Amino acid sequence: MHIGSAPDSWGVWFANDPGQVPWPRFLDEMALAGYEWVELGPYGYLPTDPSQLSDEVAARGLKVAGGTVPGALHRPEHGAADVEAASNVAKLANAVGAKFVVFLPHGARQLDPDAWCRMVAGVDELGKLLRQEYGVELVFHPHANTYVETQAQIERLLADSAVQLCLDTGHVAYGRGDNLALIAKYPERIGYVHLKQIDPLVLDQVQAEGLDFAQAVQRGVCPEPPAGVPSFEALAKALHPLGDDLFGIVEQDLYPCAPDVPLPIAQRTRAYLRRCGFEG
Repeated sequence: MHIGSAPDSWGVWFANDPGQVPWPRFLDEMALAGYEWVELGPYGYLPTDPSQLSDEVAARGLKVAGGTVPGALHRPEHGAADVEAASNVAKLANAVGAKFVVFLPHGARQLDPDAWCRMVAGVDELGKLLRQEYGVELVFHPHANTYVETQAQIERLLADSAVQLCLDTGHVAYGRGDNLALIAKYPERIGYVHLKQIDPLVLDQVQAEGLDFAQAVQRGVCPEPPAGVPSFEALAKALHPLGDDLFGIVEQDLYPCAPDVPLPIAQRTRAYLRRCGFEG
């Protein structure tokens, strides 16, 4: 697999937040941690000028795996804005040699049948547009507290749409799903992977108290591996047959965190991934 990391693992959730690690330091520390591939994170955090971005990542021996974009395609009034936002990310990704755009659902926890159909059609149409116009693949990222979170919702998405899955191992675990079962049942639909763990004891507390995902992150629901689930050793074995071109991007949600926290964690995590079989 191609192994990388993302701004999430440095406590970055927003394009502009003075409390976050500045982007030059993030890129410097990505390289120091031993990663080769970087995900762009929220659009506007890293430079959006393709020439500048290419120069900055290349100067550190990094390459871009893909970008991310949130969307609410189930809501007709959001359609044009979502397509424009995704197109901006896809255009930048293509310009710097990346092949993926990760779609993050938001805006609701449950969809009625009509909204679900609009979402599925919108995702498929957006995927076709980005593939034809920019040569990038849209992958759908299940997310906590959204309408694609649980095992049943993920399987329904795969049955109803043609989109490839971004298997976020932590969000699947957060939704009490089974990552290994998804890999075994849908190997041809796993287009991209986010490597993340969840602390099940903290998750129990979060759900008992009715906390949202942002509050759960602040509670420590995303621990440093190997302190959570799923097992990265088991994941490495399960994902190996999917091929050498699969991307595995480490995402340990840390927002907010002190600037000196992420680098030591990233260095330990990269070494641990190698021991698990994620060579990269």
